[in-house]
Amino acid sequence: MFQDFAVTARPEQGPARLKALRAQMDKGGLDGFLVPRADAHQGEYVAARDDRLAWLTGFTGSAGFCVVLKDIAGVFVDGRYRTQVKEQVADCYTPVDWPEVLPGPWIVENLGTGHVGFDPWLYTVGQLEALHKATEDHMITFVPVNNPVDAIWDDQPDAPMAPVKSHPTAVAGESHGDKRARLAADLNAHGETAAVITLPDSIAWMLNIRGADIPRNPLAHGFAVLNSDATVDLFMAGQKLTEVRDHLGDAVRVHAPDAFIPFLTQLSGTVRLDKGSAPIAVQAAVSKSDAEISYGQDPCVMLKARKNASEIAGMAEAHLRDGAAVVNFLSWFDAQDKTTLTEIDVVTKLEEYRRATNALLEISFDTIAGAGPNGAIMHYRVTEETNRPLQNGDLMVLDSGGQYADGTTDITRTLPIGEVSDDAKVAFTRVLQGMIAVSRMRFPKGVAGSHIEAIGRLPLWMAGQDFDHGLGHGVGAYLCVHEGPQRLSRVSDTPLEVGMILSNEPGYYRPGAFGIRIENLIVVEEAPALPGGDDHREMLQFRNLTFAPIDRDMVVVDLLSETELDWLNSYHATCRQVLSPRLAPDQQMWLDAACAALSHSTP
Repeated sequence: MFQDFAVTARPEQGPARLKALRAQMDKGGLDGFLVPRADAHQGEYVAARDDRLAWLTGFTGSAGFCVVLKDIAGVFVDGRYRTQVKEQVADCYTPVDWPEVLPGPWIVENLGTGHVGFDPWLYTVGQLEALHKATEDHMITFVPVNNPVDAIWDDQPDAPMAPVKSHPTAVAGESHGDKRARLAADLNAHGETAAVITLPDSIAWMLNIRGADIPRNPLAHGFAVLNSDATVDLFMAGQKLTEVRDHLGDAVRVHAPDAFIPFLTQLSGTVRLDKGSAPIAVQAAVSKSDAEISYGQDPCVMLKARKNASEIAGMAEAHLRDGAAVVNFLSWFDAQDKTTLTEIDVVTKLEEYRRATNALLEISFDTIAGAGPNGAIMHYRVTEETNRPLQNGDLMVLDSGGQYADGTTDITRTLPIGEVSDDAKVAFTRVLQGMIAVSRMRFPKGVAGSHIEAIGRLPLWMAGQDFDHGLGHGVGAYLCVHEGPQRLSRVSDTPLEVGMILSNEPGYYRPGAFGIRIENLIVVEEAPALPGGDDHREMLQFRNLTFAPIDRDMVVVDLLSETELDWLNSYHATCRQVLSPRLAPDQQMWLDAACAALSHSTP
């Protein structure tokens, strides 16, 4: 299996590691040290070698950081992880609600004055600027240092060295030569001679390559300098690139990773750095050169976000393949005595069905299979120690996805175990109403995720309920299952554009009791003109990519409007139409029943 269930961090290890880190801080004359969940490449995902936050604190979430001072160590987490962090860290750590509490003011309150160290590879220009601004009126200095966590981590894993493979132009929809030419045109339009690119998914997209340095994500660690003549200087271990030398061609010059910093110090002209992803170490090196720094967005980010026709077609095919595997699982699950199963049984069986497609290259993240109270832990990962037997009355949040050569999938369904409470069914229906409302939207060009997100929350808000994660994230095409900059989030000001793919995943979580989440992936497309409409402004809409039935037994039909009910019935009819040809007869029969139309007279 791709997924394992080993316990990856233990709270009891935290106190000794924290004590050792503070001893290193004392040696270096530091009053504090910042430990982000980040690596030198500044992507969201990190390899085992770079997972310093989990090693130090025990917290294994995908976002967060720790600020270690002499008398307090705060672990900052957002709403997705506030239940999880309390279970994973020892009492020597203090959970801090972030972003409600920001690190700068927290350091001022808890330190007052002093020297706070940070690894210049693990903090970006933008992050350091925010810290300086928050503490500028106080006697606090931020000092770049060699990472003291590495000094105490005796069995730190080696850097990953997985081989790199080419990503076919037929699936990518554009050769890397054409991509480089478009990117170079952007540089020239801004009077820039080069751009430094550190994000692994930007490099993978730009050069039509995929790797395996990070679990669940087809990325290779490396750095790149894109030049205004459309050539690229790629800094990546040569042993990774054996299979793609011909694919890269002469316009991509390969250098050893340790040549990166010396190369930056020799740049000239005007060089673009992205404050959101360029590490301080990169800024410092370019500052030593004759080049003038121009701050702007990584040139790959928006082009990567707007999927072309080939990428969208590949994603659609991947979702149909994946949807059939999910239906095979659901059909099997429905036939079981569910009280004989555990969460691990569910994860294992679902991966088996995805593997049976003979197309699965990886799962796109560790499957979340949270039953009962575990479902209220939004990013729950089942282990051999937490594995819960399914019980009558439980809800199970099943959030999973696959990596295929033509696309990345991410789907969540909430499944009842036996007869569940009416209260849970009502909450489920409100979550469904939010998902339907977003799915049906038409909106003008220029609208951002922050303008849309409330639509998916409104049915819950009207009942005094809410959830502590964003409504949706961007998704890559055989890349990262979380991809920016597009998001359905109250903090996202990126306008949605044709070709962007996002998740639509409202939820509701009652700690200690149950969780609910329903998720489809959607793609932004142009909306057709309305019959008789006299407003000629350009409008956009969403189209569903994900097809798998939503549990009818959980729906309180009387809470749905006729429009909402029509949408659900139409969605299920489409599921039957597109998935049935991919199923065996028994599974076709199950799908017919699971997608049967509901009406307000349905008991």
